Amino acid sequence: MNALSLKKGASSHSAYDLKNPLGDRQETHTLAVLVDNEAGVLARVIGLFSGRGYNIESLTVAETDHEGHRSRITIVTTGTPAVIEQIKAQLGRLVPVHDVHDLTVEGPAVQRELALVKVAGTGEKRVEAMRLADVFRARVVDTTLESFVFEITGTPEKVDALIGLMRPLGLVDVARTGVAAIARGA
Repeated sequence: MNALSLKKGASSHSAYDLKNPLGDRQETHTLAVLVDNEAGVLARVIGLFSGRGYNIESLTVAETDHEGHRSRITIVTTGTPAVIEQIKAQLGRLVPVHDVHDLTVEGPAVQRELALVKVAGTGEKRVEAMRLADVFRARVVDTTLESFVFEITGTPEKVDALIGLMRPLGLVDVARTGVAAIARGA
């Protein structure tokens, strides 16, 4: 028996067993938020997330329109479809917010991330780190006799893959920018 098709007076199921029609699966969404570039705006946006217990997986902010004093905040967050809709609605109600786009559902988008990966090692591990960097098209931006710093740009999955492969070779440190994303097409 489907929990939503209970007959009147049925006592075998509780109303608490009813399923959420939007589902309870977790989804990752990339949101692009156009805001006024003024003091306190980022704090208000972040406060919306922290005050409601929502998690931010990635956050990038930069001024995109110098003359109009506007900034673009790119946020990667995870939640149920209902939570994502609630986040978008609450962001749209903030006064300094001009526009909210869910790049995950609005169509194809390009996402990239930059990371600096420091790997220490000598001998064969050093040679293997260079081979892997070449495969991932990572550039060497600094080198010493004991370590390399690689710069990699790509999807978050590509960056994760390189970091995972460098770990056994002597991964020392990682600095990531967070996701920058933009919709494809017109």
